[in-house]
Amino acid sequence: MTDRHPLDLPELRPLWSAVHDRLSTGRPVSRVRSGPLDDAGREALADLLGLDRLPGTEPTIPLAGLDHAVLDACGRPVRDVVALILGPIHDRAAERERRTGQRDALWEWLAGHEVVTAQPALLDWVGHLRTTGLVDGSPDRTRGLLTAALTVLAALPADGEPLPVLAARLLDGDSHALDDGTRLSSLVLRALAVLYGTAVPDAAEQRRALWSRAGVADDGLSSSVLAAGLRPQGGGPVAEIARICAGAGHPVSLTLAQLRAPGDFTGPAGPVHLTENPSVLALALRRFGHHCPPLVCTSGWPNTAVIHLLRRLADDGATLYYHGDFDGEGVRIAAHVLAKTGAVPWRMSADDYRAAVPRVPVGPDPGRLTPAPWDRALVDSMAELRTAVVEEVVADLLLDDLAEHRRR
Repeated sequence: MTDRHPLDLPELRPLWSAVHDRLSTGRPVSRVRSGPLDDAGREALADLLGLDRLPGTEPTIPLAGLDHAVLDACGRPVRDVVALILGPIHDRAAERERRTGQRDALWEWLAGHEVVTAQPALLDWVGHLRTTGLVDGSPDRTRGLLTAALTVLAALPADGEPLPVLAARLLDGDSHALDDGTRLSSLVLRALAVLYGTAVPDAAEQRRALWSRAGVADDGLSSSVLAAGLRPQGGGPVAEIARICAGAGHPVSLTLAQLRAPGDFTGPAGPVHLTENPSVLALALRRFGHHCPPLVCTSGWPNTAVIHLLRRLADDGATLYYHGDFDGEGVRIAAHVLAKTGAVPWRMSADDYRAAVPRVPVGPDPGRLTPAPWDRALVDSMAELRTAVVEEVVADLLLDDLAEHRRR
C-alpha cells in the first residue's frame, strides 16, 4: 500500500476537491473558491499559504499563489498533487466536444445510409431519432441498434415470413429481436409509418397490420399483383396462366402463393413497364388488346406479391421502367419501388412534370413532399407549382411509349 501524499489532509480535502473540479473543466483557471472550511481547514490553508491570519470559511484563492505554495511544500505543482490525491484530471470541455462530434457523426452516417438515401421520406424518421437522443447516452449502442433497424428495413417488404423467422434470419439468429415492445421493433415500425405516411401504431392490432403491410406473415392469397401482356416462358401453371391471359388480351391476377411456387417459369427478357394505377393498365389493354406489351401495376403502394414478381422478372433479365403519380405520395411510392426492385424512372423527371402541369391548370395540391432520389429538381418543381399530376393525365404519353417499345 502506497503512503498518502503529505498534503492529503482531511482538513484540506474541500480545497483539493474544488481545485480538481475547476481544472477538470478544461477551461483556463485563475482563481478557485474553496469551502466551506471548518476551523481546522482554515488553519491548514493559512499554514499552506503562509497567511498571517485565518481565511474565511469559503475563500477564493489565486491558483498561481496556491501552485507556488504547493511547489514550496512538496516540490510538485498543484495539478500533480490533486491528481495524486483525487485521481486523474479530466478535460470536460474536450469530452463534451468529443461526444458532440460522435453524435454528429452518428446522425450524419444515418442520414447518408443507402437505405435512407434510397427512400428520402425516411429523413423524417432520422429527424425524430435525433430529437430523442442516444440510446442510454451511448453513440456505439445507438449505432448498433440503428444498424439492426436498417438491416430489417433493407429486407422489407418481406416475402411473407413470420416475424420471428424474419428476425432470426436477419439478426444473428435472435428470433425475439423484433418482438412486440422491443426497442428495435418500435424503431422499425416508426420508420415504416413514416414511409407509408400513416400514424405510428399505438396498439398491438395496428402494429400487426403495419408488419403485414411490409410483407411480414402476409396472407399468400389476399396479396396479389395485376399484370397484362406478360408472356413468361416455361410449362409451369403460372407461366401458362399468364400466357393465356396475355393471348386473350386480358389482365392476369397472380397471388403471392402462386408466385412462391410458380413451377417452370422464366420471365420475359427486355423491357417491362410498371404503373401505379390500374386505370392505366386498363387503357393499355383497350388500346393494344392481345398485343399489349408487358405491364405490371403496383396498385399504389406495392404489396409483397408485387415486389416478389418484379424481383423475379428483374432476376430473369427484364429491365423495369416505373411511372407513378406526380404528388407527394406518388414520389414516395416511386422511391420505394426503385429501391426495392432496381426499376428505373419512366417519364418521372422534373422536366416531365413541368410539361404535364399545363394539362391540369387547376390540379389538386401535391401534399407532403419528400425528395426524389432520381431527380433532385423534381420536388423543387412540385413545391414551386403546387399541382399534382396523376398518371391518367399523361396516359396517352405512356401508351405512346409502349407502342414505340412494341415497334422496336
